[in-house]
Amino acid sequence: MKPLVAVVAVLVALVVGVQAQTPEIDALRARAEQGDAEAQVLLGAMYDFGDGVPQDDVEAVRWYRLAADQGLAIAQHNLAGMYATGDGVPQDDVEAARWYRLAAEQGLAVAQATLGFRYGRGRGVPQDDAEAARWIRLAADRGYSIAQWNLGFMYGNGDGVPQDYVQAHMWFNRLASQSTGEERDNAVRERDRVADLMTPTQIAEAERLAREWDAAHPREP
Repeated sequence: MKPLVAVVAVLVALVVGVQAQTPEIDALRARAEQGDAEAQVLLGAMYDFGDGVPQDDVEAVRWYRLAADQGLAIAQHNLAGMYATGDGVPQDDVEAARWYRLAAEQGLAVAQATLGFRYGRGRGVPQDDAEAARWIRLAADRGYSIAQWNLGFMYGNGDGVPQDYVQAHMWFNRLASQSTGEERDNAVRERDRVADLMTPTQIAEAERLAREWDAAHPREP
């Protein structure tokens, strides 16, 4: 089984409900200038994507950094993305990894997964499959679908973890149960491919683990 290369969005847009109207933008800017971290990251996202203001990577970085320095995880993640791509700042994998780690340590699943992928590739951090698996597992446990997909392959192939078809089946099964459309079809296909390598007892164990995971991670209504 060859893992799908997961492309994690390096920028998370937080532009929700802010219309391209000057009074609203002025009010948001006033809050940001007063040190409101959520307003700062929102204004950064607006400059990042050119939503209601001229697109400006340098301004996006400036506002992201102000919020990131206050410890706002999503701002740290977005700033990391700017360093990863070199938008508004010189491209710097080490600096990107530093900010991803800060966000990941606060429990932001997308940052945990991205940091794991970067360990797997040695981008800005020492290449370390076990460390990659650790971060991806944290994101998978938070229900992040890309992390669950990759973790299924990691267990199937023994990348950074002992090869374990039971765990691989469980994670593909988890992804299938929470997904729709093509993502669900892909997860079912990989789950069934792993099942062909397993005994009935192993499949039953994987299904039991999936039920236990569901019980420990109830979905929000």
